[in-house]
Amino acid sequence: MDHFHKPSLRKLPSPGVGVMPWGVGPLARGLGFGRIVELQWWESFTRGDCKVTFTPARHWGARTLHDHHRGYGGFVLEHQGRSIYHAGDSAYFEGFKEIGERLRPEIALLPIGAYYPDSFRTVHMGPDEALKVFRDLKSQWFVPMHYGSFKLSFEDMDEPPRWLRELAENEKLHHRLKILEEGVPEVF
Repeated sequence: MDHFHKPSLRKLPSPGVGVMPWGVGPLARGLGFGRIVELQWWESFTRGDCKVTFTPARHWGARTLHDHHRGYGGFVLEHQGRSIYHAGDSAYFEGFKEIGERLRPEIALLPIGAYYPDSFRTVHMGPDEALKVFRDLKSQWFVPMHYGSFKLSFEDMDEPPRWLRELAENEKLHHRLKILEEGVPEVF
C-alpha cells in the first residue's frame, strides 16, 4: 500500500466499491465506500464488464515504522477489450515479465521518480529501469508517473522525465512514450 491519502479519498464522488490491497480495508472504513474488496496478488474483482487484478510489486505496505501488516502492489484494469496497468510504487523486479505475460496491459503507468540516492532503488525505480519494465510488459504505451509533484528524493524535480525522454529516443521508443501534462486529458 502506498500514498493512501484519506482526504483525497473522501472527496471521491459516490465511490461505491473500493478495491484495495489486503490489510488496507480497515483504513478505508468511514471514507464513503459502499463496499470494500481486499485482494491478494493475482486475485481479481469483476463488476459488470470491468475487471481489476491486483499485481505484485517490490515495495512495502507500511504507513508508519510499525505498520508492516498491509499489502502493496499494482493494479491492471480491463474494460471492453482495453487494459491499463498502474504499477503503484515499486523497484524493478523480474515479476514484471509475468505481469506482462499474464495480463498484457495496453497502457503502462510506471513510476520514474525517487531513485536517488541509489539506496532508494530497493523500493523505487528510475527512468532506466522503468523503460526496462515497459519492455518486459510488452505494453503499447508508457505513461510515466510518481515524479514532479513534490520532492521525494535527491534528484532534480525535472530530471526523471528529461532522462526518460532521452533514453526513449536512444532506444527508438519515443513514439510510445506519453508524458502527460497535469490536468490535460489524453486519448489513447
